Amino acid sequence: MGDLMGAHPWLRCYRCWSQDLEVQVHYEGIHRIDPMTGERAEVVDEIQEAVVQCLECMHDQPHLTFANGRVEAVEDRWERMIAGTPWVASCTVTVDADDVETCSGPEAGDALSFAAFGDHGTREFFTHVRFHKHEDGNRIVVHLLVELYARSVEEATEVLEEAARGHLTITSLAEESRPPAAAEERH
Repeated sequence: MGDLMGAHPWLRCYRCWSQDLEVQVHYEGIHRIDPMTGERAEVVDEIQEAVVQCLECMHDQPHLTFANGRVEAVEDRWERMIAGTPWVASCTVTVDADDVETCSGPEAGDALSFAAFGDHGTREFFTHVRFHKHEDGNRIVVHLLVELYARSVEEATEVLEEAARGHLTITSLAEESRPPAAAEERH
């Protein structure tokens, strides 16, 4: 019973190791109404989106998901993000111009990161778009600095390659040390 009541050591922020987490659940649903009772008769469509966030460092936790009323580890990310270290890559991703929602204004960074790496570029990786250039009228080359978590240079390269939504060129890839908060023992 003690383990059920206590915090699970795996349930922590991958960045600062805090166990002070919250889940933000957004729900949208379309429901038919029973005209006799006024109650919900049938679910036509529903979408539930949840984001687990650390209240200490405010970072999203893409290695954790919310399903069936509880937080669970995302198997293909959890071990890499908890046991791994940050890696910083300087890279380019060449994408179709049609895949970029906007390349100017305040949303340009997120739009270019999403075009380059999909959800990984906006939720898992820390991306900084250095600049972009248009080629041949229908291609955009996005130059980025990307921080991601991995256990080896091979794994970091593989994660970048799998996430890239276009032609990827990695010009440098270096291991960083974990943020200071993760180095101290957390309880």
